[in-house]
Amino acid sequence: MNLFKLNPSKKHHYQESETNLMNHSINELNQDITDNGVLVIKTGEFTGRSPKDRFIVKDALTEDKVWWGNINIPFSNANFQTLKEDVFKYLNDKELFIRDAFLGADSNYQIPLKTYTEYSWSDLFARNMFIEPTPSELESFEAEWTVFNAPGFKASPEKQGTANENFAVINFTEKIILIGGTGYTGEIKKGMFSVFNFILPIQKNVLPMHCSANMGNYGETAIFFGLSGTGKTTLSTDAKRKLIGDDEHGWTPENTVFNFEGGCYAKVINLSEDKEPEIYGAIKKGALLENVSIDKNGKVDYTDGSITKNTRVSYPISHIENIQIPSIGKNPKYIFFLTADAFGVLPPMSQLTPEQAAYHFISGYTAKVAGTEEGVQEPKPEFSACFGAPFMPLHPSVYANMLSEKIKETGVKVWLINTGWTGGPYGIGKRMDLKHTRAMINAILDDSFADINPKDYHTHSVFKVAQPRHCPNVPDSVLSPRQTWNNDEGYYKKAYELANAFHDNFKTFESETDQTIINAGPVKP
Repeated sequence: MNLFKLNPSKKHHYQESETNLMNHSINELNQDITDNGVLVIKTGEFTGRSPKDRFIVKDALTEDKVWWGNINIPFSNANFQTLKEDVFKYLNDKELFIRDAFLGADSNYQIPLKTYTEYSWSDLFARNMFIEPTPSELESFEAEWTVFNAPGFKASPEKQGTANENFAVINFTEKIILIGGTGYTGEIKKGMFSVFNFILPIQKNVLPMHCSANMGNYGETAIFFGLSGTGKTTLSTDAKRKLIGDDEHGWTPENTVFNFEGGCYAKVINLSEDKEPEIYGAIKKGALLENVSIDKNGKVDYTDGSITKNTRVSYPISHIENIQIPSIGKNPKYIFFLTADAFGVLPPMSQLTPEQAAYHFISGYTAKVAGTEEGVQEPKPEFSACFGAPFMPLHPSVYANMLSEKIKETGVKVWLINTGWTGGPYGIGKRMDLKHTRAMINAILDDSFADINPKDYHTHSVFKVAQPRHCPNVPDSVLSPRQTWNNDEGYYKKAYELANAFHDNFKTFESETDQTIINAGPVKP
């Protein structure tokens, strides 16, 4: 249905190697290389996602299924046809990079896709992030979805119905994604994530999740939910556990968890070998660094956020030494909801009841971190349903109900982990110490809290969650957010302010939510 025809007078590259793509990017597109052979690119005006410029074509297939609004913005089929024709004309006059790949590590739920990219480094990103077919699979490969990536194409809002010159438009009927006007590579992977989030629940009874996952020595899987900047990649990349994936997964009816991708896309602002050795070590030839600063000798300064605080690296998952092959885990045992609390009032760790788990999953509270999206310069409180609302085409209750059923079926334990601020709100307090967060995660995974006496928990007077009084390798004072403030009046004022924000946000979902879940939220002042 896409009817895209390659121009025989132009040069086209198919399934190029990482070396060829790097050389083309350096020699033809004037990109840089680090002292250890890693390609460094500048994505231009856009260094993060642009959620207000993401659209879904509203037609017979999507009209009654998509949760339309400020997140899933409708786009007319007429405008899509005009836009598609113009994008095709633009790309047809370019030297293109073409790739066949899979989305989904579980062959029972895979999508074969084809990407057409204007830039060689965009193709390297696709090579890193999607799953590469074997030579025998390529012989009979037939793409189901197609992504057209044209960073140099500027849309005309008057002619094509976009909001601005940049856009990402998904057409579920034609199985096409059009991306233009932005060089930010994350639009490619998040477009296909949105596709899976629509297809899997409806067609396959699979719960799609914006999460990372890893597996222990006995085959038990841990799942880490959270938006960008909350620590999904950092906390799931653990030398003692096998990494399944760092961002997007599906939970199947067979009770397995599979990675959607073939690579990782990590933030690298303030990256250090000491704090994050696995990610640091994965940045080698074949990886792709975005918007970082390097000196004349090719040395990267990871502390430099002058271009953007959303500096990134993509790399094949094989760059991590301890990975699960294939990227499929069994027996989910623990779920972690990661939140970067800008108010600084949530406990650093607290165990949730099933009802509380449903409440916090639907709420999806965190802080938008600077650089993750265009126009966000500092963290601010944000609610994102299912910890991934920008990528969820269906109503949040669909995903929440599926997760609740999974929790009931498996008995999985759910923990809320605050990786945000302690000792005060943003601007006064400080970010939670990574070593303390790691110690909390490790203690839970080691079953240190499996048989803990209820007396060793404190029920938070505002958020009603059970926070442990003690945790191995973590000072007791760190576990009490109120103590870290040393200002009870200021603490409770801020805590009730956040509680009110929870209640205001949840009004959107109350009509379709069980009363026991509503009652599991914070107290009402």
